[in-house]
Amino acid sequence: MPSSALFPRHIAVLILALLASSFAGNHIAARITFDHDTGLLLAILCRSGVTTLVLAGLVWWRRDSLKLPAGTWPWQLALGLLIATQSFCVYSTVARIPVALALLIVNIAPILLVLLTWALGGARPTPRAMLLMGVILFGLVFALDVPSRLNGVDDGIEWVEGVLFGIGAAMVFAVALWITDHKLAGMVGTVRSMLTMLIVFSSVAIAGVSGVMPGGLGLPSAPVGWVALACLVVLYGVAFSTLFICMTRLDMARNAPVMNVEPVASLVFGWLILGQLLSPGQIIGGLIVVSGIVLLTYRRSGPRRG
Repeated sequence: MPSSALFPRHIAVLILALLASSFAGNHIAARITFDHDTGLLLAILCRSGVTTLVLAGLVWWRRDSLKLPAGTWPWQLALGLLIATQSFCVYSTVARIPVALALLIVNIAPILLVLLTWALGGARPTPRAMLLMGVILFGLVFALDVPSRLNGVDDGIEWVEGVLFGIGAAMVFAVALWITDHKLAGMVGTVRSMLTMLIVFSSVAIAGVSGVMPGGLGLPSAPVGWVALACLVVLYGVAFSTLFICMTRLDMARNAPVMNVEPVASLVFGWLILGQLLSPGQIIGGLIVVSGIVLLTYRRSGPRRG
């Protein structure tokens, strides 16, 4: 069908770069709204609620069946809870350390996915993959400015907490990716994503009303916080929905590594909007991490006709 024809590669790459920038902008907006006392749970609740509605509309428009394959409900529930946890960890690290560094840590998920797949009986990483994982970790050491901290420079407990939340987000997301690839691959992508967002919304709502996290549903204390919250919802909802609407035309097998420009975009936005500056060594380390992740996730494909 013409409607499912692939975009020309330069158009697909441009779309993916814009989506990655939109996801980065979502995290910049999150930092701004958190700086104005917005609760983390409220941000996740708003984001997941709007995205669920958009995806539900897409499922209805496409007439996708909501009937799940036998035995998938427990895995679908686990996926939703994992993504809820990952969302909380990501926003927790964004609230504590520069956004670009937070996203660099979170983006080590591909390394953890490779290792998790191997540990659970999958293919052993190739020597090339092992080398790239080492390069990524090497770059991350400098992006986080570990040498300076070993020499006595200390940014306080928030830096440690931010790094730990980022690592936690990467670990949880790696497990979520493994479940998606190995237990829920037979599901329609839009239905799986809609149900995942619905579970995220429901679980965060329950956590909020239960009072398990005091202040988790706190409202912004200034108009700029409300504006940032609205931007967060729009940027994430539009990017997430557009990605799924255009997925079949973007040739993700070839072009998915483009999404790894998100930390680079967050570095630029963090500098322009938040005034978050990184040292030259941190920037070089960040570029090493991003380059390593792109190479690690790149899949060679044969030449295409047309």
